[in-house]
Amino acid sequence: MTIRHVVSWKLATTDETERAQHAAGIKRGLESLPAVIPQLRSLQVGVNVAPGDNFDVVLISDFETLDDIQVYQEHPAHREVAAFIRSVVSARTAVDYEV
Repeated sequence: MTIRHVVSWKLATTDETERAQHAAGIKRGLESLPAVIPQLRSLQVGVNVAPGDNFDVVLISDFETLDDIQVYQEHPAHREVAAFIRSVVSARTAVDYEV
């Protein structure tokens, strides 16, 4: 079984330069995690390129079990990245489903 963990974030800033910097920081931070969290089977991070009211950044990651997601979320490296994300976003959505 594979559990797909999908999270989207809306950045708080309306300044385009700052928005790009924050999105890049989120992407860089999340992409560093597979090297230190073995439960993370795969990870993709996308930054929105379409104009409009879309969410700004999306994470698509795969785990073997829901327990593995919990280990990932409690890992110190993830907590550090998550703290940065929380400091720059205004909204978050998430879904976990079997694939």
